[in-house]
Amino acid sequence: MTTSVKNNFLPPSLISNLQQVLISRNDAVEHQSTNSFDSNSPALSSISRNAETNAANVEPDCSKPVVLITNGEGIDSPGLTFLVQALLADGRFNINVCAPQSDKSVAGHSVTVRETVTVCSVEMGGATAFEVSGTPVDCVSLALSGALFSWSKPVLVISGINSGSSCGRNMFYSGAVAAAREALICCVPSLCLSFNWKKDVRFENDLKDAVNVCLPLIFAAVRDIENGNFPESCLLNIEIPSCPQTNKGFKLSRQSFWRSPLSWKAVAANRHPGAGQYLSNQQSLGIRLAQLSRDASAAGAARRLNLQRKNVEIESVGVSGKLNGQQTVKKYFRLELLEKETEDADEDLDFKALEDGYVAVTPLSLSSTDQSKIETLVSNWIKIALGARNQ
Repeated sequence: MTTSVKNNFLPPSLISNLQQVLISRNDAVEHQSTNSFDSNSPALSSISRNAETNAANVEPDCSKPVVLITNGEGIDSPGLTFLVQALLADGRFNINVCAPQSDKSVAGHSVTVRETVTVCSVEMGGATAFEVSGTPVDCVSLALSGALFSWSKPVLVISGINSGSSCGRNMFYSGAVAAAREALICCVPSLCLSFNWKKDVRFENDLKDAVNVCLPLIFAAVRDIENGNFPESCLLNIEIPSCPQTNKGFKLSRQSFWRSPLSWKAVAANRHPGAGQYLSNQQSLGIRLAQLSRDASAAGAARRLNLQRKNVEIESVGVSGKLNGQQTVKKYFRLELLEKETEDADEDLDFKALEDGYVAVTPLSLSSTDQSKIETLVSNWIKIALGARNQ
């Protein structure tokens, strides 16, 4: 096949190159047409790869109820992993995960403002999952905002399973309870699942058992939410006892005044971890640059001040005495949560029911005036939804 180029003033060498290109293209088209049904052809392989990619990116089954899972301990915690695995294996829900990047179990209802929150996709065995650099409340708020997921609203938000009790006044510190509370604020039903972990038990096996204990309640909650029979205006804080397999059933409980004692301890400077260990390289660099900027703007004043002022860094763990007004004291402290022995108390209180071996179900509302009515509604729901399992 020959191709001519007429009425042009191009160099002969360039014309020859153009002719060769055209000939090569025509030959390639004929070859592709001849081998269009060859399973080993590059064109078909490319189509096959594209089909596989498209299949991997297919939207989740919209016919399944959407369940959002978060927690307070971070996306890598075993409790969350076991819960997601169990719900995926069951197959009746469209599972989505949005959880903190690191442990935020005592973050309370804190939110991140005036800072950028980073979100990264995470592989989690078939669930659509993201880790967030913020707090548990950030995770729920972002997930329900419509900016991250394609769905408009989940049927249920589950926070957990978290290791450690969230009974009593610990609920005010708990990032896990706060995540469920944020869902309630956004008018989405929610559950917070916590496992009363003890140091002397097999952590991983008991967590798996705790997941199995909670599954009937999760299934009943989704079913009754869709039917309009789930108690409104409250979240359920569910505490699983230390030995899940031998639990005595589900028991409605009331929030107590119990809490873990807080212990502040003074430590030496060389025992205090540097802030850089808790920040990413970019974050710590940004903080250093900001500090340099502040230092530069106040250089003159700082120079004059340092001539008159002596900085004293106290590394002892004793109580500071009275110091000269021109001295600055720098000390280091660390907070520890201590375990507290349970006391004799009303059997309907959350921590008492938990220690007695029950799965304690405590309804929490945003208004204390509705608490009595809500407790009655939840009690009736447990009896109907779970039957003989409850007390």
